[in-house]
Amino acid sequence: MRRVALVLDRRDNVAIALRDLRKGERVRVEVNGGVIEVTLLDDVPFGHKFAIREVREGEYIVKCGEVIGRATRLIKVGEHVHVHNVESVRFSPRT
Repeated sequence: MRRVALVLDRRDNVAIALRDLRKGERVRVEVNGGVIEVTLLDDVPFGHKFAIREVREGEYIVKCGEVIGRATRLIKVGEHVHVHNVESVRFSPRT
């Protein structure tokens, strides 16, 4: 299987696109020793993230085992995860 997305830590709730990915594309991703298939709900540019599980509003976004932000709304599996649905926790008044 040629990788098109990468999950680096078992705690991650996002995958990283290794090439430009298109809405509707079915992507297979290795997660915790298994493989899951995610149908993308949005275009996801190279290097950007998409959700590999549902992320509730207010829940942390975890990439490489580290918290990188907080969901500002519900993020569905396969949805592009970026500034339109994530806020920084570093400077957030709710932190």
